[in-house]
Amino acid sequence: MRDKTAAMFAASNLQPEDQFLCSICLDVFTDPVTTPCGHNFCKNCITRNWDINVRCKCPLCNKLFKRRPQLEINTLFSEVVAQFRDEAQQNASSSSEQQAAKPGEVPCDYCTGTRLRALKSCLVCLTSYCETHLEPHLTVKGLKRHQLIEPVENLEGRMCMKHDKHLELFCKTDQTSVCTLCSVLDHKTHEFVPLREESEEKKTELRKMDDEIQQMIEKRRQKIQEINESVKMSKDAADKQKTEGVQIFTVLKEFIEKDLKKVIKEIEDKQETTEKQAEGLIKELEQEISELKKRSSELKQASRSEDHLHFVQNFSSLKAVPPTKDWTEVIVLPPTYEGTVMRAVAQLQETLKKHFKKLLAKAELRRLQQYAVDVSLDPDTAHPELILSDDGKQVNFGNVNQSLSDNPKRFTVFANVLGKQGFSSGRFYFEVQVKGKTDWILGVARESVNRKGGNSVKPQDGFWALWLRNNNEYTACTGPAAVLSFQSAPDKVGVFVDYEERLVSFYDVYAAAFIYSFTGCSFTEKLYPCFNPCNNDNGKNSAPLVITPINRIN
Repeated sequence: MRDKTAAMFAASNLQPEDQFLCSICLDVFTDPVTTPCGHNFCKNCITRNWDINVRCKCPLCNKLFKRRPQLEINTLFSEVVAQFRDEAQQNASSSSEQQAAKPGEVPCDYCTGTRLRALKSCLVCLTSYCETHLEPHLTVKGLKRHQLIEPVENLEGRMCMKHDKHLELFCKTDQTSVCTLCSVLDHKTHEFVPLREESEEKKTELRKMDDEIQQMIEKRRQKIQEINESVKMSKDAADKQKTEGVQIFTVLKEFIEKDLKKVIKEIEDKQETTEKQAEGLIKELEQEISELKKRSSELKQASRSEDHLHFVQNFSSLKAVPPTKDWTEVIVLPPTYEGTVMRAVAQLQETLKKHFKKLLAKAELRRLQQYAVDVSLDPDTAHPELILSDDGKQVNFGNVNQSLSDNPKRFTVFANVLGKQGFSSGRFYFEVQVKGKTDWILGVARESVNRKGGNSVKPQDGFWALWLRNNNEYTACTGPAAVLSFQSAPDKVGVFVDYEERLVSFYDVYAAAFIYSFTGCSFTEKLYPCFNPCNNDNGKNSAPLVITPINRIN
């Protein structure tokens, strides 16, 4: 205990700082001055105090001065204050632990005056110590056995209120902390563990809870990522739709402006023709008016003549009226404008209908192309007379039965070959060049189709396909077959499948035109792209079916 007592004594003999504090601002003196009564103040503090008060008096002893006194500078005291300020700043900078306790921090129980921040709390002494006062617990043998913890408040709460002993045990039965006497007197039949053991057990539980919370946090972060991705997808889709909207309505605006100019020109042309006709008639009428005025002038002049002989001799010529046109039936009929605008609108409507039908077809095909898949031919399914390219993208009929292993996947009756990849959900799209062929079959087939026999490629047999025969006979392989007609034969065919919607659709890619759809299809297993280049026909149908990369429709 000698070390502890020494430490306390040293703390009590520290130079008190109160004598270096101004009684007005309660801070260390700045430019200290002395009043006639011998008390010290900061120069600014006492000056402001006297400025705001009518009577000058000492703030400490209340001595009244008749006149404002002259303030004296105590040179020795000023030097001591300056030395104290420097030492205080050095002490503060040399030991960050020796800071005064701030609000919310545990103060040292042994400090007098300014209470420093506690470094540790002792569960035996039930006291908190700053670095200086903690020293005995770190050096004195008896004190070193005391249990030190991070500084805490209310150390008395760690004592048993009933027996005034440390709470060292935990009663699992009552779920409460108890002292050793409690375990014997009040909880003797209960289950006990050391408080440290219970603390570790509960810390383990907390760690498990924290692990669960971290998992919850991670799940929510993933959900945030999903939401952000959804928002991004939505924004991308919105931007795409806005772009398409601008394109479509720009075209619509151009058509309307173009047809409006045509209507206005038609109306203006009619009006111009009417005006030119009227101008011609008016000019002719004005010419006759001029002739008539001239004759009228001659008549008036003749009627004033005094030469009777000359008047009589010329009377017959004056009596004759100048030649004029009969204007009785001459009229200018206004042109008929009625129906001009409505006819133009009807024509515009028909033009837009055709244009937008094609435009919408392009937009639809562009939408389907986003589901494009990379299709390669599966040589294990190819009919022996089919010849496949090395890259698995082309097939034609070779007229020669190749010596190939007859595995269960291979077609031996229909000259079919399937794609390698099958699909049992979602949407997929692929394009096939059919240019130069007079016969072909193209579509999709389910995995279980009869590969060793069969005599049709209808849906009930597991096929959804189009068939070209004799160069111009297009049919959808339904039962019975649906005959198809085209303005021009397609050179490239797009095939789209929506498994969940039970839909198979075909498109003329270059014309961006819809061909045919199988709806309400019975899909219960994998679907595979199916290709049949048909018989060579002595070279007339030698062109291959070609799986082509997707070139996005603009």
